Amino acid sequence: MRRENQSSVSKFLLLGLPIQPEHQGMFFALFLCMYLTTVLGNLLIIILIRLDPRLHTPMYFFLSHLALTDISFSSVTVPKMLMNMQTQDKSIPYAGCVTQTYFFLHFACIDNLLLAVMAYDRYVAVCHPLHYAIFMRERLCIFLLAGSWLLSGASALTHTLLLVQLSFCADNIILHFFCDLVPLLKLSCSDTSLNELVIFTVGSVGLVFPLSGILVSYGRIGLSILRVPSTKGVCKALSTCGSHLSVVSLFYGTIMAVYFSSSSGQSHEKDIIASMMYTVVTPMLNPFIYSLRNRDMKQALGILFRNRIFFPSENHLTMFLFNSIPLLKKP
Repeated sequence: MRRENQSSVSKFLLLGLPIQPEHQGMFFALFLCMYLTTVLGNLLIIILIRLDPRLHTPMYFFLSHLALTDISFSSVTVPKMLMNMQTQDKSIPYAGCVTQTYFFLHFACIDNLLLAVMAYDRYVAVCHPLHYAIFMRERLCIFLLAGSWLLSGASALTHTLLLVQLSFCADNIILHFFCDLVPLLKLSCSDTSLNELVIFTVGSVGLVFPLSGILVSYGRIGLSILRVPSTKGVCKALSTCGSHLSVVSLFYGTIMAVYFSSSSGQSHEKDIIASMMYTVVTPMLNPFIYSLRNRDMKQALGILFRNRIFFPSENHLTMFLFNSIPLLKKP
């Protein structure tokens, strides 16, 4: 079905952040730094896991993909927001808006499912350490990762296909800094009851099941610790689960903030601020949480900086001196 039969709107206008014009430059620099920190921090995690053989475990396998998802998730919305802050043209084409909506939903869902998978991995590591290698074998890890991507793609595609069936007649101003699904439904002059039903059904399933899996996993971890109470066991569990639990709290905390701000009928400015938390702030903080609270990541980071930056390897130093000898003999 052709797009022109569905919508007379060829582009949308993103209202953007509620910022005074005289403060645009300051906030542009702030959000640019936050975005660069997100990209570089998560890239550093991926590189550390790739280079350090000690990090080639299921836990860090999932962490590397969570870092990749955070980069993609932030890149869907922030670059366009920064571009709109620097230009007077705040428009986005219809196709671009639909595409942004799809990838936003896709990567948000992957983030959600990966956190649940990582919680199960932590449960096996703490409660069944002797059978960890058997339970978390490579084939299962790949299956869980592929399943997360496929389910997320199917969920995002369902919402997007229903979205393109709607008509947008006159009003094309989106009261947001990116093309989110709910603001787009508010602009439509079609019946959106089916869209809202699918959002409620798929959204409930997509949040309740992963969150339930996380709560059950950590509930069993807590029971396992209580059965054999010891300072060493508690410290080991906190070392194993502390970083992931912090990220889970931050992720679901910001989602709940967005939900309650929307359902309570608050102004769209507060809704935008809440959305900013999980689209910009959370992906930026994740590398710091895993780097500062994880002993293995700190050791890998120290080895990387010590061996590859501050001290060249022995082979590189030998080759440098060997190649420099002819130059030193010249007058």
